[in-house]
Parts: sequence; structure tokens; C-alpha cells
Amino acid sequence: MKLVDEIKQFPTSDEYLVYTFRNIGNIYTAVLFPEKWSFEWIEAWFPRTFWNPSGSKPELMGDFESYEGRTTYASVGGCYYSARLALAEKLKRERRQASGLILREIHPDYILPVGVWNVRESLRTMLKTKPTRFDTFEKALSQALKTLTIPLKSWAESSRIIREVLSQRKLTEYLRVKSAC
Repeated sequence: MKLVDEIKQFPTSDEYLVYTFRNIGNIYTAVLFPEKWSFEWIEAWFPRTFWNPSGSKPELMGDFESYEGRTTYASVGGCYYSARLALAEKLKRERRQASGLILREIHPDYILPVGVWNVRESLRTMLKTKPTRFDTFEKALSQALKTLTIPLKSWAESSRIIREVLSQRKLTEYLRVKSAC
């Protein structure tokens, strides 16, 4: 996607941002953080919804792309690309790049999927609101989860970004410790 290639030329953002939005039975939250471009979209279909009519618990599904991009079509289809577009447009406007994690809960009052345009427009609206700012991914994620009803453990089982960021240590952490000695 040309738009993503363009934002990869921008400097990374310098803070952790959380956006939330509710629309017709959907809860969306996005965590943007100061890293090179990567993107993950995860949606959770609750029982008694179109894609989980008889389940006993929410069904989570999603996809991820690293800085290098994807080589296959996202398994969750159009919603992934709608969400990715909305985020890329926002980053282009701000002339920044970031990693983005967008989570969506679909509750039973969302009685019929109305199309990927709904995801795109909901996220465009959400990403124009004022974000909450944080200094760590953990704090940002904690805030994002306050809007959602599914616990961290379930999201982490489905999320490559959450697992990697929460378990990854950075060289700068060791440099700070060494310089304090």
C-alpha cells in the first residue's frame, strides 16, 4: 500500500496514545505507540452475534503485519484493511509513523454486519478525537482495556503485539541501568 510506504518515511511518534469509540454495538479501542510501523487488528464476536450465533464465549480473530508488510491476504478480510487505512490516513496527516493495535468488541446489539465501511468510518471518527496519553505501553494498554469487557489474557492469546511488547526488553533499559551504576 502506497500510503503505508509513505508514512514509513516519517519519524516515529514519541508517545503512547489511546483512542476509544462506541458505535452501534461495537466498542473500538486503539493503542498507538512509538515504534516503526506495524499493525494489528483483532475483533471479538460475542455470543448471539452474526459470526458467533451459538457460542458460549467471545470468538477472537485478527491479523498482524510487521514493518515489512504482509505477503498474504488478511484472514479477517476487509475489516483489517479498513482499519489499516483509517490508521494510515491519520499518521499521514500527522506526518508520523507508529505501531498500532486496534481492538474491536462486537456485542449482541450489533444485529447485522453492515459492511467494512462502518469499521472504516467508525475508526476515522475515533482517530479524530482527543487521545489519552501515556509514557508506557503497559499504562496505555491498561487504559484501553478499561473500555473493553474482555480481559487482557484473552486479548494477549490472540495478539502478537501484546505478547511481544509485554515480554520484550529493549537495549535502552539496560543502558539506563548501567548508567545508574
